[in-house]
Amino acid sequence: MLIVLLCALLLDYFFAEPQKYHPLVGFGYLAEKLELRLNEPHAEKTIDQKRINGFIAVLIFLLPAWWLTDLIIADNLLGMGIEIAILYLALGLSSLKQHARKIMASLKSDQLEQARHDLAMIVSRDTEQMDSEDVSRAATESVLENGNDAVFATIFWFVVAGAPGVVVFRLANTLDAMWGHKTERYNDFGFFIAKLDDLLNYIPARLTALAYAFMGNWDNATKCWSRQASFWESTNAGVVMSAGAGALDVQLGGGDQYHGEYKDRPELGCGKKADPKTIDHACRLLNRSTILWACVVGLISLISW
Repeated sequence: MLIVLLCALLLDYFFAEPQKYHPLVGFGYLAEKLELRLNEPHAEKTIDQKRINGFIAVLIFLLPAWWLTDLIIADNLLGMGIEIAILYLALGLSSLKQHARKIMASLKSDQLEQARHDLAMIVSRDTEQMDSEDVSRAATESVLENGNDAVFATIFWFVVAGAPGVVVFRLANTLDAMWGHKTERYNDFGFFIAKLDDLLNYIPARLTALAYAFMGNWDNATKCWSRQASFWESTNAGVVMSAGAGALDVQLGGGDQYHGEYKDRPELGCGKKADPKTIDHACRLLNRSTILWACVVGLISLISW
């Protein structure tokens, strides 16, 4: 288990995510086509029909994915190699940090427009009117929240269920990003995948928050976690970001523009306002937390052996 994780982390460190032909890109294309068939924008369907179609769409992808992955994993060196490849492709540690530090570099060189453009690639909020503090805050939030999805929850499901668990989690996470929106089109069709993603992230989010707290300012992290997480729209994201903000001694959260509408959000963390250095501090916290997780996986492997 530890060998597979370390090899996958090394591949991610040296090569990051493939820029072309990533399996998740192809999966997203298929998911988009299926959604158009089962959730036609102008079709008259009841709430129950939309939810049933959404449930069927999730099963169409996740059940075969689990079965096929389990089928190709063998108890030999080839099987280990396949596991390493799957875990490497599922991890997004280096790509997340590279993108965040690109935003930081643009801010430090007073290229605000470029920083806004790069930020828009990883967040769903409007970035056109953001100042340097807003961009720094949003980028830091993205590092903390995506650190759970792209790194720690992926490792968690690898430990719990091996390569099949990794594949199902990452596909479910991708479907949630595509369908789990509270809009007229997706509110009912994406109901099941949103609930499933919340369930799959429940334990990993809290373990991620613990890692952030342990590798940062423990007192601030646990205080912010206990006082602020429940007020966030997504409890899992609230747990991760409130603990991460507290661990970094920084103020995050607050209102932002989403698709032309102002959305009031509670504040997270405590301490100084975000600046470009905060993005780097978040990336360093991610690195320290990854080392902690690897040590825990090593301990689990030793006990199992």
